[in-house]
Parts: sequence; structure tokens; C-alpha cells
Amino acid sequence: MKKRWLWLLVALCALAVSPGFAEPVRKVHPLERASVRLYLEQNQDDGFKPPRPQVLLVHGITYSSHEFDVDSGDYSLVDFLVQHGFSVWLLDIAGYGRSGPVDGLKVDSDYAAEDVAAAVAHIRQSSGADRVHLLGWSWGTIVTARMAARHSEQVASLILYAPIVKRPEGATPPTAPVHANTWDHAAEDFQKRPDGEIDFGTVEPAVAAAFLSSCWRYDGKGSPNGGRVDVMRQDPTPLIDAGRLTMPVLFLAGTRDPYMSWDALEEAYSRLPRREASRFVKIEGGSHILMLEKDHYKRFQREVLSFLLGNPPPLPLRSP
Repeated sequence: MKKRWLWLLVALCALAVSPGFAEPVRKVHPLERASVRLYLEQNQDDGFKPPRPQVLLVHGITYSSHEFDVDSGDYSLVDFLVQHGFSVWLLDIAGYGRSGPVDGLKVDSDYAAEDVAAAVAHIRQSSGADRVHLLGWSWGTIVTARMAARHSEQVASLILYAPIVKRPEGATPPTAPVHANTWDHAAEDFQKRPDGEIDFGTVEPAVAAAFLSSCWRYDGKGSPNGGRVDVMRQDPTPLIDAGRLTMPVLFLAGTRDPYMSWDALEEAYSRLPRREASRFVKIEGGSHILMLEKDHYKRFQREVLSFLLGNPPPLPLRSP
């Protein structure tokens, strides 16, 4: 018990000094898997003394890892975690964003999970960390869960934000290898007014503009359709096999998320082997993109940080 309180004191000290943090030091690491170049970026504040906890953020089915680093106000999840002592990594799965091209139908959830495994192996080797925290958003929850189930000894904890646990009924999988991304499509996850326009009562215009601009910049050429085929096909195999997730898991979703199946999510949560160390958080009024919504992003950040703080290794302290 004394060790637990000491660890919490260390964490609180790190929180207390965080407002003065420097701009993150960003480094792109060379990484390749299956003869495809993968974009892997590390962000950290070098003012913190190592060892630093390592966190890898994994994007959704259409847009790449810039989703977590929206350059507007204090909305960047990357900057938020960096200022609290984490070394934060971004991965563009093969065919996405700044990674190399590949047959889009080849990049299904299992393929993407192996890209994540390659990134985790590199992070562990580069940092010396035994285990890495994983956070996936939307399709990224399927991808990270599959990687975590196969390599549980390498995963410190797993955060499933807006998890996709149930296949849509009656969906027709695409046949084209590449999804044609559009500006309108990028805006679909924001909450809408009755006339179909973005509800700027839920998201700041500058935040939406920064997000949409990055979608067009990094993903305007399109994105792989293999994940969509995997999610939409009629298959009894679970998208997320919760019974194989032996690390602490956070299920985090908004009550206005149109892709959410609460019954399926609660059933998956009930099968987690480490429920005593896991959490199930609903954010009232939040949508699929609640981490960018002005009434919800701070709660989202706090829930993520609180969960990470509850799953050691502890945060380092900043250097004097």
C-alpha cells in the first residue's frame, strides 16, 4: 500500500509541473514490414527523466494517425500525453497517410495487426521498455485488440476508444481496393444539425477545420478497403475477442456514437479476464469523434490519463 501511495505522489508531481512543458521532440523512425515502408513517429518531452512509459496510438479505417494530433488549442492527444511524461508514438498502417502503398484489399484487420506488432517491437527495442500501452480508435480497436491477443506479454494496457465490436447487419463489403476519400466523408463523424451541416455547437470551427485539412492533406488520395471488407462481411468470427485480452482494458465511448452496439460492448466487457483492472466508460452526449468535441475532449483526456496512471510503469519526473 505504501508503494502505491508513493507511486501516486510521483504521478501527481509530474502533473503539477506539466503546464510548463516544452514543445514535443518529434522523430520519425525508419520501419519496414512485408517490404512496405511504414511511417512511425515518436513524440516526447526530453525534459522528463527516463524511463518514459511508451504509448502507441492506432488510427481508424479511413484516416491516418494525424487524427490524434489536431493542431488547434489543447485538443492534441499527442501533446496532452507528452506533457504528462509519456513517449507517444503514431503509426500509419500500410497504405495509409505517410506509409508506403500496398494492395488495399490486402490490408485487413489481421494484416494491420502485424504492422502494429512490428511497431511495438521497434518501440520496445528503441526505448528498452518491456511493454507498450496501446490505444486504438474505431477500426483501430479491432487492430490493436488482435495484436494484443497475440502478443499479450508486450502490451501494458489497451485502450479501446469507440470500439467496433459488432458487424453491421446487411452491409455489402466493397470490391474496390481503395476507398475514395472526400471532404464530405471526412466530416461525417462530427455531429450534425437538422439540415445536415456540422453542428458547431458541439465542435469548434477551428478544430473541425484543422482535422479536415489534415484528412485532405494526408489521406486525400484514398485509403485501403481491406478493413471494410473484414468488418462488413458476414462472418461469425468476433471482431474483438475480449476473452483473449489478458491485460487491463479501457472501453471508452460516447452515448451518441452511431456505430456503437451497447449490448455487444457490454457482453465483450463481461468476458475480459482482467475486469478488476479494467474500466467501462460512457461519455454522455459524445459521438464517435468525442475526443475533438468541445464539451467532451477534456473528459476524454482525463479518462485516458487516469487509466494509464492506474497501470504502471509510473510517470517519470521532469528534470530540474
